[in-house]
Amino acid sequence: MFRYKEKRWDSKRMISSGGMPSSHSATVTALAVAIGFEEGAGAPAFAIAVVLACVVMYDASGVRLHAGRQAELLNQIVCEFPPEHPLSTVRPLRELLGHTPIQVAAGGILGCVVAYLMRSSS
Repeated sequence: MFRYKEKRWDSKRMISSGGMPSSHSATVTALAVAIGFEEGAGAPAFAIAVVLACVVMYDASGVRLHAGRQAELLNQIVCEFPPEHPLSTVRPLRELLGHTPIQVAAGGILGCVVAYLMRSSS
């Protein structure tokens, strides 16, 4: 998505957090769906995987998203400091930490598709 919007490629974005779709959501959803396919929806491992997926997806769209917004605000404040202020030279905080609910949902859908395709191929 970054390549399309910014018209340039940034390889650091491949391993950083944030962005579309949520790779965290895709991973935990694929795990839960794959366990569901293999062991059934009544299996304890499936229940554990679903709870893990819910926690990870909640964290991505809640806690980390808001931490990123706070970092953005703090960076704006620090940029307004005069050059002689001791914090004016502090390295900016990372702002892209979490995901919007749509990015999380897209990751969840991608995880379901990947798990289904992997099941079909084996």
